[in-house]
Amino acid sequence: GATLSAVALTALLLLALPGVAQMQTFSLPFLRPESCGQNQFFDISALSCVPCGAHQRRDARGTSCVCLPGFQMISNNGGATINCKKCPENMKGVTEDGWNCISCPHGLTAEGKCQCPTGHILVERDINGTLSSQATCTLCDGNENSFTIANALGNRCVRCEPTFVNISRSCACSQPNILTGGLCFSSTGSFPPRIISTARYGELGMPLASDWFAKNLQSSAAACWVYANLTSCQALGNMCVMNMNSYDAATFDACRLFQFVFENTAGLRTVHSVSFWKQNLPWLFYGDQPGLAPQVLSTTPLPTNFSFKGQDQNTKLNFVAMSYDVSGNFLKWQTLEGGILQLCPDTDVRLNAAYSFGTTYQQNCEILLSKLLTDFPTPIFYDVYLAYTDENQQQYIWAVPVLNLNLQHNKLFVNQDSSSGKWLLTRRMFLVDAVSGRENDLGGHPRVVRVATQVSVSIRLVPNTKSGNIYPPLITIAYSDIDIKDPSLQSVKISFSVNYEMNQGGAHVQTDIALGVLGGLAVLLSLLKTAGWKRRIGSPMVDLQALQFLHKLISQITIDIFFIDWERPKGKVLKAVEGEGGVRSAAVPVSIWRTYFVANEWNEIQTVRKINPLLQVLTVVFFLEVVGFKNLALMDSSSSLTRSPTSYIAPCSRILRYAVSAALWLAIGIMQIMFFAGFYERFIEDKIRQFVDLCCMSNISVFVLSHKCFGYYIHGRSVHGHADTNMEEMNMNLKREAENLCSQRGLVPNTDGQTFQIAISSQMRQHYDRIHESLTRKNGPARLLSSSGSTFEQSIKAYHAMNKFLGSFIDHVHKEMDYFIKDKLLFERVLGMEFMEPVGKSIFYNDEAYSFSSVLYYGNEATLLIFDLLFFCVVDLACQNFVLAAFLTYLQQEIFRFIRNTVGQRNLASKTLVDQRFLI
Repeated sequence: GATLSAVALTALLLLALPGVAQMQTFSLPFLRPESCGQNQFFDISALSCVPCGAHQRRDARGTSCVCLPGFQMISNNGGATINCKKCPENMKGVTEDGWNCISCPHGLTAEGKCQCPTGHILVERDINGTLSSQATCTLCDGNENSFTIANALGNRCVRCEPTFVNISRSCACSQPNILTGGLCFSSTGSFPPRIISTARYGELGMPLASDWFAKNLQSSAAACWVYANLTSCQALGNMCVMNMNSYDAATFDACRLFQFVFENTAGLRTVHSVSFWKQNLPWLFYGDQPGLAPQVLSTTPLPTNFSFKGQDQNTKLNFVAMSYDVSGNFLKWQTLEGGILQLCPDTDVRLNAAYSFGTTYQQNCEILLSKLLTDFPTPIFYDVYLAYTDENQQQYIWAVPVLNLNLQHNKLFVNQDSSSGKWLLTRRMFLVDAVSGRENDLGGHPRVVRVATQVSVSIRLVPNTKSGNIYPPLITIAYSDIDIKDPSLQSVKISFSVNYEMNQGGAHVQTDIALGVLGGLAVLLSLLKTAGWKRRIGSPMVDLQALQFLHKLISQITIDIFFIDWERPKGKVLKAVEGEGGVRSAAVPVSIWRTYFVANEWNEIQTVRKINPLLQVLTVVFFLEVVGFKNLALMDSSSSLTRSPTSYIAPCSRILRYAVSAALWLAIGIMQIMFFAGFYERFIEDKIRQFVDLCCMSNISVFVLSHKCFGYYIHGRSVHGHADTNMEEMNMNLKREAENLCSQRGLVPNTDGQTFQIAISSQMRQHYDRIHESLTRKNGPARLLSSSGSTFEQSIKAYHAMNKFLGSFIDHVHKEMDYFIKDKLLFERVLGMEFMEPVGKSIFYNDEAYSFSSVLYYGNEATLLIFDLLFFCVVDLACQNFVLAAFLTYLQQEIFRFIRNTVGQRNLASKTLVDQRFLI
């Protein structure tokens, strides 16, 4: 109590002194026990080195003091609180406990203790504990009926190791017998005397003198061979696996030694009828016969079915494994769930997803080497099986083969060959080996560590079956040998995957047949279309065509189009004649505004589509990303559109991703087309038919040549004679037409046919070209030969000449360039071509389907839809991003639409004398 009060008072005084509180520090020197001197010990309380007392030195741990040799302890309260006293000259030895002095007739050890010869034990006290003045050394009775020897501490006699007794009938293993691993073996027989105890490290290009192999390989092999010791046989097998199951006929290393034992136990029966699984020995190999691997992997299906539906639902791969420690002791049966073979850390839900049937699994990570050494100080070995239940609900297991890519057979990496017939399948595997890489001390740090950096489970489906059968799974494993420099800085890349495979031979045959048949039909159809196209362009030669979409775009912006104005002047007016100083009568001018208006409407309907591009891409992205249709492309067994954030997300199948996105794009596109054709055009607006009505109301016909000798004609001649009328007359005309008080709008009297496909004769085309050349001459080199004013006047004259010519052509004025009207045959409509060639007369085909829209976006919706679909899918397959693919698809749609409008607008303006500013 007084001491505690003094300490408290001192503390208060120190705190009361000015500046003391501010001067205290919490920084301490960092010392370890090994940093203390020979005569110092490490004070575990003060965390500092403290000197030992007189005649003392630090102990083996460095945290206390012990007396020097020849000094006995008087008192010992730990640390420096120890008192030592020198022993007398006649008793220089110190007892084992250090408290007494004793005479040692056989000499002293370096620690000043009594020592005894080999095979003797030290006796310092009698049976009741009384200390003797002189130590004695008692020889253990190694003769028959006793067979004792001093233990490792030399303080008691214990029975000899049984192999000594069996071989020499004593506790000695004298020559020519073999002493190895603490066991004694007879030298008789053919057991290999020279064992190679090196570990193979092929990646580093060096063998390593493994301390584990040196101490245990020969003894494990001898105990397995001579005594059929189960644990020794397993330990020998483990050392072969640690050596990558590699075999060399000329070198007696671990696997060659295992093979020797196997060959010299031919009298033992096999286990479970497996030829390479002998009783007492582990099953390491499937054999080295050529072509054995394909038989193991593809001959016998697993006798169970996997299903995703119904009462027989079975979607779990129940892998189990027998595990052994490095010494060959059996540990336990365990399932592979929980990441037993997966070094990368993750949640149990995601780790266990690897064993869900039908789920393609991929896991990658990078782990510090220090963590691997901490988690796997010694390797664990696994024999993997797949558990299943048969039809009678009996439990069975099927051995899972291992393909070790590091295996060498007579110095060849046979398992890295592309031909499976050369593979050598094995059974046992491990993940991390930090034992065989220890050179001199099993308790020290390894020089080399071997890690399974790539583990892949391959599951092959049985072809031509709908029962969900599979062949035996295959575990492919690749190890990396790492030369340890700084484990805290070195890292290892790890991967684990589960893949599903299937023989696609049947699908390839069916695909080849389909491609052959459809390809033949495509060639035939292309020949027919080429023949029709050749007839339409009026050329016997066939030149190289561009891609269909680009060809459509180019052909649409380079068509010949002319608006035929049927309007006639209403009377005459007096007009001053410039330069003549007088006046004369002239026809009332016909307004150009109707032509402008129709041309502008034609420009507007050039890019009208049956689908809304923006709505298309937004809807597709919505269903893929928001609704979750993209999850249908994942390589797993689930058909759900949603996935839990905590669950494992399998990688996408490129084929499924393409199929899902293409099907969704087509479905939404077709739905838009059906809505447009079935509802919008019927009840809201039909711009194509409205344009035909507009032509009739404007008294303007449209003459379109998409090819040299083929095109379309829209008959817009007004049945009322004039279109330039006031509102009252216009309403009256419409009322008369509604009440059938006037003729019908058709080109042929008493018909309503206003749209036609036309195949024109070469003579008519030549006449058309002569007029058309002068109409467009202002854009060519000829415009340099005359002034701009005269060129414009020539264009005006050419325009009126073309208007007059086409009008007279429609009115059958030119008998040498006449035409006749007929209906297309069924095959002509189906194939989209014409069988008759317009030799003497042009041919007008009745066209109720308004096929003149084929020179517009409207009539090429299928081509545009497919092009957009392919563009979207190709971009997505390249970048694996639906949003980016949708944005780029919409961007290219707008770019092509702009090109189509701009170039088409200029083409329309140059060929119809319409100012481009009015085409808005």
